[in-house]
Amino acid sequence: MYDCQLYLVTPPTLDPVAFAPDLARALDAGPVAAVQLRLKDVPDDTILRAIDILRPVAQERDVAFILNDRPDLACRSGCDGAHVGGEDMDAAAARTLLGDRLQLGVSCYDSRDLAMRAGEAGADYVAFGAFFPSVSKETDIRASVELLTWWSTMMELPVVAIGGITADNCAPLVRAGADFLAVISAVWSHPEGPAAGVRAMNAAINAA
Repeated sequence: MYDCQLYLVTPPTLDPVAFAPDLARALDAGPVAAVQLRLKDVPDDTILRAIDILRPVAQERDVAFILNDRPDLACRSGCDGAHVGGEDMDAAAARTLLGDRLQLGVSCYDSRDLAMRAGEAGADYVAFGAFFPSVSKETDIRASVELLTWWSTMMELPVVAIGGITADNCAPLVRAGADFLAVISAVWSHPEGPAAGVRAMNAAINAA
């Protein structure tokens, strides 16, 4: 069995009150390392309300609650960390905001250079992707399985694989050394519900 864990990213739009029971069912269905709240182009008050409702669901189950894009709001709202991408905030600036206590993840797409610089800036993990076409986020970037192999062989910093990952296609990423698989549709759009999605992903990881 590979030492790989599930990392859930929330759907691009959600009503936090209606979503909270789905999140609870997903987290109760099997091991999950982290939940990332990803809400784009919404007011700060909307993000903070979602954090207030969803963060306890994760943290009460000892699951890290990570906020996408906004280290400043993560610090204010009791999150366990923040995740930044190339269009959000410089990794070093994010590290300064978060201090030593909160986690920092950095999107590095298909770039070894970005990943190494993120590590030097104090990232707690780097993320590569997209590995497959994704219904959640359109991108022309395609990261290679060889990139994961190189990173996991050469570097100690944990690595997240993201982008179109499902129970059917994740095995090569697990075998290549991904520490975490970040998924959206594979869980939240699973035809039998999010709990079934988590069980399917964990079964695929264990079978890889």
